[in-house]
Amino acid sequence: MLRFNKEGAELYIPDGADMETAFKRTTCMAIAAHHDDIEIMAYHGILNCFGKEDEWFFGVVATDGAGSPRDDIYKNYTDEEMKAIRKKEQKKSAYVGEYSAVAMLNYKSSEVKDPNNDDVVSELERLIKLARPRIIYTHNLADKHDTHVGVVTKVIKALRGLRKDLLPEKVYGCEVWRNLDWMNDNEKVVLDVSSHQNIAEAVLAVHDSQICGGKRYDLATRGRRLANATYAESHGVDKIELATYAMDLTPLIHDKNLDIAEYATGYIQRFSDDVRARILKVV
Repeated sequence: MLRFNKEGAELYIPDGADMETAFKRTTCMAIAAHHDDIEIMAYHGILNCFGKEDEWFFGVVATDGAGSPRDDIYKNYTDEEMKAIRKKEQKKSAYVGEYSAVAMLNYKSSEVKDPNNDDVVSELERLIKLARPRIIYTHNLADKHDTHVGVVTKVIKALRGLRKDLLPEKVYGCEVWRNLDWMNDNEKVVLDVSSHQNIAEAVLAVHDSQICGGKRYDLATRGRRLANATYAESHGVDKIELATYAMDLTPLIHDKNLDIAEYATGYIQRFSDDVRARILKVV
């Protein structure tokens, strides 16, 4: 029996499989801060598992959704009502995207951002041990949303607590509240998300409370993916239609001595060096 730390936390299995099966068949896992972050940042994993019997996607949402912006029919919703509607929307995404399961952990944002909160770390560690995914998608370290950065750092801490044989092959830090097009091309992880565009739109569109709440995440996400693909190469034709970018976080889980902040700012410094070098070539 899986016991969550927080009251109101929930595991939803769209096809009604038992919990053991839902974990055991998992190959890709996304660990996100908020409901709908998964569908924005980790569609590559959803797509690669969609319609397959030997590949399954597992979503994890860390926070409860209480602080969501709201407008339109949701304008007067209380925090408790928003928490309920966001869970409902996340379940719709999981059903449409044929996820193996989605775990909604129900933490407050403040708990996720607290560097001393080990409960989140231990719970993530437990879920990863149960699922043993080959690939984990999470937020990137240069994201400008504090809760997103709180999640990715806790994912890294959780993975650093696991035995080597339980570690995923790859950990990707993906785009939500900051694009990664600024990264040097040789360091970008380019994820092709061109296929099943109808599913890509559907799994995000069901988060109606956010889109009607004044944020057109559906249009913005598709626009970003199109821009990533189109502007990927200045001297060649497009190789893919839609792309998301990711930061490779895998080295951080294999080398515990790597400083997380230094690892992230290293990408920025190398970008700065590249900009300077290009200017000096022509000035």
